[in-house]
Amino acid sequence: MTAKIQLISPVDGRVYVERQQIDTARLLQALEAAATAQAQWKRRPLSERAAFCSAAVDAMLAMKDEIVPELAWQMGRPVRYGAGELRGFEERARHMIAIAPEALAAVEPAPVAGFRRYIKREPLGTVLVIAPWNYPYLTAVNTIIPALMAGNSVILKHASQTLLVGERFAEAFRRANLPEGLFQNLLLSHASTAVAIVTGDVQQVNFTGSVDAGLQVQQAAITDFIGMGLELGGKDPAYVRADANLEHAVENLVDGSFFNSGQSCCAVERIYVDQKIYPAFVERFADLTRQYVLGNPLDEATTLGPMVSPAAADFVRGQIADALAEGAKALIDPKAFPADAPGSAYLAPQVLVDVTHEMSVMRDESFGPVVGIMPVTGDEEAIALMNDSEFGLSASIWTEDLAAAERLGNEIATGTVFMNRCDYLDPALAWTGVKNSGRGVTLSRLGYEHLTRAKSFHLRHEV
Repeated sequence: MTAKIQLISPVDGRVYVERQQIDTARLLQALEAAATAQAQWKRRPLSERAAFCSAAVDAMLAMKDEIVPELAWQMGRPVRYGAGELRGFEERARHMIAIAPEALAAVEPAPVAGFRRYIKREPLGTVLVIAPWNYPYLTAVNTIIPALMAGNSVILKHASQTLLVGERFAEAFRRANLPEGLFQNLLLSHASTAVAIVTGDVQQVNFTGSVDAGLQVQQAAITDFIGMGLELGGKDPAYVRADANLEHAVENLVDGSFFNSGQSCCAVERIYVDQKIYPAFVERFADLTRQYVLGNPLDEATTLGPMVSPAAADFVRGQIADALAEGAKALIDPKAFPADAPGSAYLAPQVLVDVTHEMSVMRDESFGPVVGIMPVTGDEEAIALMNDSEFGLSASIWTEDLAAAERLGNEIATGTVFMNRCDYLDPALAWTGVKNSGRGVTLSRLGYEHLTRAKSFHLRHEV
């Protein structure tokens, strides 16, 4: 007898929805169907694939009114921001559809008399997408649309916390009349996911989640030559130089720290500020943070919803308590946020100063509404501290000097360097990480290279 998946809502702690996991027999049937469908799909013209994918995007957007409150119930994001994820979903999907003809075009070297030579991009086969709950549409679409555009079939295993998102994807493709078996949403346990990886019927796994879970996924694939894309943790730093536009930096870094309750892989979790402007920056940062409204995410007035679970909130509470015990100072009074309750998923935002890299809050991924701020003497110290981390997903530099931003960016061990912005994925650029933030690429033209294999044609037509 297969187990049930219960989605516990962070809004009120009740079971929001319940579904049955599939068994191994059903999983093997799904993998066989995916392979059968992909064999025909890869032969379809790219224009036809684009038409199906575009229709699915349209169908997803048509469900916006149901999706937005569903998101709030599933993972706690305030409804006033729910539509923003769908706008990002559309931006990424449309971009990847638009660039597919160029990204998938044959590469032709300089001509040689008597020969026809080119490199073709061929689909891999079946791509398994293991998607997280924090940005459930955005993270999933990064792979799903380009994988299908490249001629692959897709199996989606979504996080149990946002299992309705997988059903929305399935419904969108059903409305788009995508051929049967090409996209399948499966409710899998961790054990069943491992089975899917080791069957030999999956050619690429794209996983987004924690470092520990990423290691488990990689371990499951160790006996097979399976492609692997891993977007893992982050502890993303920001450096505010003395010449920065202070108001702009404060406004955007507060948002980058606390949007989605800090539950973003590329959320700003540590900030280094030139000592010349440090007092003014900290004062304004704390003042703006106090303006958040913590509460029920279904209320339009709420700007900060609950974290995904009481356990997640308690982890951040523990980091804050440990930092305070080690000498840090908290600038935000939790009592100013009545919804904050110990043991609940509702957690007030917190700004910590007098922090050091000896503290967990400046070293370990928080994935919650807390940020530590440190003064620095200048560029050299800032870069050393930014690189003092096991992670490297994104980093931001706040300055009016473009040349300085590029120079410093070259010294930071990170996948993305931002100047005067943060916490954003540009679909025209490669999304990637270094160190324990993962490996592989999604989005941009380079994303297609990780969803296809090169096949060279060396044809001598004059003998």
